[in-house]
Formats: sequence, structure tokens, C-alpha cells
Amino acid sequence: MTVQGLPSLCISGDWTLSRYAALAGQIDALRPQLAIDMAAEMTIDASGLGALDTAGASLLHDLLGLQRLQQLAQDSSPLAPGQRTLIAACCQAMQDTEALPQSRSGYEFGDLLEHMGRAMLAFWQHAIGLAGFVGLTIETGLRLLWQPRRWRLTAGAAQLESTGLDAVPIVALLSFLVGAVVAFLGATVLQTFGASLYTMHLVGYAFLRELGVLLAAILVAGRTASAFAAQIGAMRANEEIDALRVMGLDPIELLVLPRVLALLVALPILGLVATGAGVAGGMLVCALKLDISPTMFLSVFEQTIGLRHFLIGISKAPVFAFLIAVIGCLEGFRVTGSAQSVGEHTTSAVVQSIFVVIVVNAVAALFFMELGW
Repeated sequence: MTVQGLPSLCISGDWTLSRYAALAGQIDALRPQLAIDMAAEMTIDASGLGALDTAGASLLHDLLGLQRLQQLAQDSSPLAPGQRTLIAACCQAMQDTEALPQSRSGYEFGDLLEHMGRAMLAFWQHAIGLAGFVGLTIETGLRLLWQPRRWRLTAGAAQLESTGLDAVPIVALLSFLVGAVVAFLGATVLQTFGASLYTMHLVGYAFLRELGVLLAAILVAGRTASAFAAQIGAMRANEEIDALRVMGLDPIELLVLPRVLALLVALPILGLVATGAGVAGGMLVCALKLDISPTMFLSVFEQTIGLRHFLIGISKAPVFAFLIAVIGCLEGFRVTGSAQSVGEHTTSAVVQSIFVVIVVNAVAALFFMELGW
């Protein structure tokens, strides 16, 4: 590379990776003079250019700039066709790189607001999708209500066994333990006020109105929603759902409705089991710690706690069951085809189901309290 006194630049020799360091040093040494000459009209003589690779093209970009380098890629350039093609590709890559937004260092308050906005937009889109899937499920169920021949009784019975019968032991055990803990804490606190007998009322009201169905719903959300998402997600990854559509079968009718109906039947039964187990746990603690016999416990329980509290609690079970089943199935349909996607949507199904169950239970509790029930 030589620079003459007149505003003319002659480029010669091999511009390759093996000579990158030497050429970069010459460019740095001549950069002040080149800056002066580049400001004027300068002619570029590249007829003596030898071998050229991408490393040399990047050096030419540093030397000439993007606009002058693009002139060398034109058909009127004295360079060989292969060299012009390489320079044109490098110019395009440089343009794409310059067009990319510059990343900002640090985590500013604006980045936090942007992240919050994106999260809210994603939540809104997800809520719209869930509402649409709920509507599609209800529409399909109502359409098939008058067509008994299309009911999937065998699939519904199988799902009822896996979601209901198989979950009875874990629901009963955990509810029994929670009932014992609630009774123990209530007895410990109320004993300081001389009101230990009210432990029975605490256990009764807590499990009949809230904890019985809520514990069953949370356990079902963790156990069944994940199973629904994983099963349908695996079918989605293996393109089995696409095959069902090709055969003219409706995946909502075949996969979603049996699971929804099975859970609508199973969760109220599990809520009843959880309520009974929780009351039994509280009764055991009262017998051991407060010397209240089971006969006395049940007698006070029957006389002071009305049936309406149980009806209020169990009335929430079908709502919980429907939401858990729909969320689990929807997350399964959202799987994109990889094992990682199956895991992500299975986790999302559990988190969303538990969140929705707790939110709906809180809203229902406030609603019934305002009504005086």
C-alpha cells in the first residue's frame, strides 16, 4: 500500500488474514494523512490488489469507508469478479451491522418499565387466549350435549380414575395433617384466653368453607394440570394432534372434554374427602390435647356449624376443576415441538392453575362475606 503526495491512493499486494497485523499497523500509521486526503476528492487505484479475503475486506472498510468500498464492488471496478462479489458481501454485512440498534450498558429505570410493559402485554395476550379456549371448550361441550353417540365415556372413565381415585390417598393424608396443625395452633392460641373449646369451631369453619376444597384444588393443580399439559404437549411434539385433524377428528372433543368432565366430577369428591380428613385431624388433636372426646366434638360440630358453610365451600369445586383442566390442556396445545417446550409449558400449567385457584377462592370468599353468608 502506498500513498502519494497528490490525493490518489494506490492499493496493491495481498490483503489476507496472514498479513492482517502488518496491514493494520500501516493503516494506523498513515491514518492522519489519510484523513486529510479523504476529505478531498481522491482517486482509488486498486488495480494492483492481489489476493483478498474477508479479513482484508474488513481492513479495506477501515481504510476507505463504506461508501468508497462500495465503489470498488461496482462492475466498472478493475477488480476481479470474485473480489467484487466478496467486497459487496462485506459491504452488505457492514450495513446490516450498522443498522442494528446499539445496546445500552447498565440497567436503567426505562429498561425496568420496558420489561414491565412487555410482561403486562404477554399477560394480556395470555388472558385473551385462555378466554378464547374456555369459550371453545364450552361451545364444543354444548354442541355434543345432544349427541350421546359422540360422548367419550371410556376416555372419561380412564381420566376419572387417574385424576380422582388415584389422588384420594395424597389428598386425605395432607388434609389430615393440615387439620391437625390448624387445630394445634388454634388450641395453643385460644388456651391463653380460656377459649379452647372454640378450636372445634375454628377447624369446622376453616375446612368446610375454605381449606377443604382449596387444599384439594391446589393438589389437583400440581398433580393433574401438569399431567394434562405433558400428555397433550407430547402429542403435540409428536405431531399426533395434527394427525387427528387430518383424519377429521376434533382435538377438543377427543382430548379436552373427557379431561374437563372427569375433573368436574373428581374435584368435588376430593373436596369432600379433604374436608372430612381435615376435620378428622382436628378432632384427633382436640382429643389428645384438650381432652375433648370425638363424641362431644361431633355433637358440638353438628349443633353449631350449619350445612350452608359446607355448601359454600363445595360450590367452588366445579369452578376450580374447570379452570384447572382448561389451563392444563391449553398449555399442552401451546407446546412448540421440543422437549424443552414441553417442560416449560408443564411448569406454566402448574403455576397458572395454582395462581388462578387462589385468586378465585379469595374473590369468592369476599363475595360470600359481603352477602353475609
